Amino acid sequence: MNTSSEGLLARAALRSAAWSERWFPDAWVFAALGVAIVALAALAFGATPTVTVNTFGEGFWSLIPFTMQMAFVVIGGYVVATAPVVARFIDVLARVPRSGRGAICYVGLVSMLASLLSWGFSLVFGGLLVRALARRTELRMDYRAAAAAAYLGLGAVWAMGLSSSAAQLQANPKSMPPGLLQITGVLPFSETIFLWQSIALTAVLIVVSLLICWFTAPSGASARTAQDFGVDGEAATPPLPPRSRPGEWLEYSPLLSLLIGLLGLGWLGHEFATKPAVTAIANLNTYNFLFLTLGLLLHWRPRSFLNAVARAVPSTAGVLIQFPLYGGIAALLTHAPGTDGATLSHHLSGLFVRIASTDTFALVMGAYSAILGFFVPSGGGKWLVEAPYVMQAANDLHAHLGWAVQIYNAAEALPNLINPFWMLPLLGVLGIKARDVVGFTFIQLVVHVPLVLGLLWLLGLTLSYVPPVMP
Repeated sequence: MNTSSEGLLARAALRSAAWSERWFPDAWVFAALGVAIVALAALAFGATPTVTVNTFGEGFWSLIPFTMQMAFVVIGGYVVATAPVVARFIDVLARVPRSGRGAICYVGLVSMLASLLSWGFSLVFGGLLVRALARRTELRMDYRAAAAAAYLGLGAVWAMGLSSSAAQLQANPKSMPPGLLQITGVLPFSETIFLWQSIALTAVLIVVSLLICWFTAPSGASARTAQDFGVDGEAATPPLPPRSRPGEWLEYSPLLSLLIGLLGLGWLGHEFATKPAVTAIANLNTYNFLFLTLGLLLHWRPRSFLNAVARAVPSTAGVLIQFPLYGGIAALLTHAPGTDGATLSHHLSGLFVRIASTDTFALVMGAYSAILGFFVPSGGGKWLVEAPYVMQAANDLHAHLGWAVQIYNAAEALPNLINPFWMLPLLGVLGIKARDVVGFTFIQLVVHVPLVLGLLWLLGLTLSYVPPVMP
């Protein structure tokens, strides 16, 4: 591979990509290693073998509802994005870039902006935009770097917008556990994601991420296109074959699509009429229902819709087989007490909270959340585990409670950059492996870690403690 004509960051990204392509394991192997490490750590802290194996087994299926929700995020996003009208819109968007490097930055911008509204849609939509751009062979766009750019929504800013599970939870007292409500009170969006400090941090992250995309994008002979990976860049929506027998009449008629669609739209209308729009769309079941209903109507004929679902299902294979391992990891961290009765999660939190002060709270909490997030990649679920003792520490140290939520949000995204857990839906759409992408996202991580932690500390100095407000 000739890299002599590339810039410093591009050469670093190519070397990182070459290393990860050779050494980075499959996503399932990565998760299995995480299970082994956490299980051994639990045993080292005094958990008995019986408790360890039972906790792993009981936690193995604990993420099944979330697993199915994630699978439907992929299916719903794929079905909508491959509907004829949306596919044509993606093709229009794909005409904008004028160079391979520009296309990569363009994908990153679209992905990050979309993730502020919905991280699930940003994954699938970004992936399909990359596929559409890959059909423009004159761009000579590096497929790996474009895939990494499509992942930036999840790896950089998703938790700083309306997708933030922690901010949504803290703004809705009925969704909060009573113990947490007593510690934090209600924290409206004006105290979390709509703080000017939070908006400034998000803007900086978007700009810096795009600059890294630009300077790490390989060009010329160094670029590897979709064709180099054996990926067919053609549209994923073959024409609907003609009806071949009378029994297929309802499959080719829009009658059932209209009936089910009207029922679905009626329920969605009730949800949005009786709840704030932000609250309604924050519910992942409502989100998936919306996309499935919209997909059914956009495809118009049930046969077209079912064909799209069939094409989407293989993309969920990694989700279905890997998420149970993360359920086991989460259980081992939070439900396997050692000889002192404390879990690994509490040992980790105690280590960080003991060394924190009011001035260093942002740095300590940010580092802690990022490290734990690598093993428990579940934004909302992990917040429920961390929030009681982390937010109590914020109260004790008189740190701004809303900013504590944003510290968690910004740090939560960092491990996503190299953790294949959240990459799976995107990788399924693009037809490549995590090792093909991590070389480029690793460079993002190297820059983001000091940038995020530094800005969390600096911007936190501009905020004062506000006592909890009870509903």
